[in-house]
Amino acid sequence: MNLLSVEQLTKSYGERVLFQNISFGISQGQKVALVAKNGSGKSTLLQILTGKNIADSGKVTFRKDIRVSFLEQEPFFTSGITVSDALFAGDNVVLDAVKQYEKAVDLVTHDPNDANQELLQNAMIKMDTLQAWDYETKVKQILSQLNIPDLDKTVDSMSGGQKKRLALARILIEEPEFVLMDEPTNHLDVDMIEWLESYLERNNMSVLMVTHDRYFLDNVCNEIIELDNKTLYHYNGNYAYFLEKKAEREFNADQEITKARNTFRKELEWVRKQPKARGTKSKSRLDAFDDLTEKIAGRKIEKELQLNVKMSRVGGKILELEGVKKQFGDLKIINQFDYVFKKGDRIGIVGKNGVGKSTFLNIILGLEKADAGKISPGETIVFGYFDQKGLNIKEDKRVIEVVKDIAEFIPLADGSSLSASMLLTQFLFPPELQYTFVSKLSGGEKRRLHLLTVLMKNPNFLILDEPTNDLDLDSLAVLEDFLENYKGCVIIVTHDRYFMDRLVDHLFIFEGSGVIDGFTGNYTDYRLEKMLKEKQLEQASKVQQVAAPVKTVEVETKVKPKISYKEKLEYETLEKEIATTEAKKSELENKLNTATSDHAEMTKISEQIATLISDLDKKTMRWLELSEKME
Repeated sequence: MNLLSVEQLTKSYGERVLFQNISFGISQGQKVALVAKNGSGKSTLLQILTGKNIADSGKVTFRKDIRVSFLEQEPFFTSGITVSDALFAGDNVVLDAVKQYEKAVDLVTHDPNDANQELLQNAMIKMDTLQAWDYETKVKQILSQLNIPDLDKTVDSMSGGQKKRLALARILIEEPEFVLMDEPTNHLDVDMIEWLESYLERNNMSVLMVTHDRYFLDNVCNEIIELDNKTLYHYNGNYAYFLEKKAEREFNADQEITKARNTFRKELEWVRKQPKARGTKSKSRLDAFDDLTEKIAGRKIEKELQLNVKMSRVGGKILELEGVKKQFGDLKIINQFDYVFKKGDRIGIVGKNGVGKSTFLNIILGLEKADAGKISPGETIVFGYFDQKGLNIKEDKRVIEVVKDIAEFIPLADGSSLSASMLLTQFLFPPELQYTFVSKLSGGEKRRLHLLTVLMKNPNFLILDEPTNDLDLDSLAVLEDFLENYKGCVIIVTHDRYFMDRLVDHLFIFEGSGVIDGFTGNYTDYRLEKMLKEKQLEQASKVQQVAAPVKTVEVETKVKPKISYKEKLEYETLEKEIATTEAKKSELENKLNTATSDHAEMTKISEQIATLISDLDKKTMRWLELSEKME
């Protein structure tokens, strides 16, 4: 049975139809992703489902008595309340059960009559039913993972990112049966995202989410619904399956449109003949012609976002950092950092929120001064900064005015130039949208316009701070293609692991306390190496714990036991098995080092290596034990 049923839903703004007669359902435990181009109505659909917006027609039904929560892209909190108030306010049945239990315990303590005993018994049953006994422990874990330490802090003093994490924490603490999430990974660092993935995978709550994070989508969701050209399409599978089936669908649709156009030409010729006699023509044929006209008008060959602007020439010297230091009070951000950038460097920056990643970028750009050290950019370097704050312009400006303020004509990589209007069209802003006010654009459309204004200045050193936020999947794919062929230097700060894996070949890892480590490879390479090291340390710790009592017994008894024939045979067998296991481990490590960027395959190899290491440790311990007897 569906927890959510949507039937024949339609929504439009004036002549602009977002979606028409769409229907879908979500049942218990389903985790569904909603994908669409920017401006197609994803956020509007979520708002309609939560009652924050009204559909033109259709029906939305949640199953009776289920708890539903909504994680908005920009959460709203009442001014003046504390973090604690925000977390535990509202209809929280688990918290309510804990409060009722504590109240019943207090009543029984002061007056253990039958009525109070019955109240306590009922409260305990409810605690059992809701599994609320470890509620406090669970709350602490969630707050710790999402870095929300101060419950007495006022919400007004929090940044937008902190408010988003607070809203997410409130939902996870409430444990609704159904949750709608609008870009849940925005403002989370990678560790938080991986924890949230694991949490949602373990939890049986139903989820409908809008997300651009492809690894998150792939790891959490088991179904994708796509809103395209006012219509909804269903895909029962992960992101890779969606891409395959979407390509098939679009290919078939284009073939159908080509066939329809050929038929349309013939029908048009027929309709145009003897126009005065149109009333005598076959009604069925005229109806068929009208259907063809609507079909061709409804499906246009999609234009792709073109990022082919010119790049300024890069000289010999690019950027040198020498002995750079920065701290705020006792908090160290950068401590004695050195790096010489080379042509074509693609650097990814990894670290928890608040460790100084954005401060580091500001120091490079000269927007903030270092406490010590030297920052030397080359004479030909032109920075392009795509930051989290977005466009710093008046919302009452029209889109085309934003571009014309920079330049009327823009030089392209092939030597030609484009007018502001033509460039906007290439960036998927059609003429009717170019004269729209910036305030009317969706979040993703504003981000796309911001990207255009950055690239128009022909930078040869791009600094991208969370570039994937609010961009749709199609725009992300094209941006990735552009950056793969970009000849300048790139620094990327992003929580999007897929984006980073595809584009970077070196990492700056912000460990905190001013420590910045370097790593050659992409994020998955780094993550797998980190997992292997953690596994090895864990196994080494276990070996020490196992080995210590054996050594103590030998010292205390000082008796060397004789080896039996069976143990001797085991000793010889173990020697061969250890050699075989070592060979398998080396083979897998070589495979890992030369593997593709297939996240699932690399994870599988890593797990196999970890299993072999565990097996090798056990066999080695037993072999050492037997070798003592062989002496």
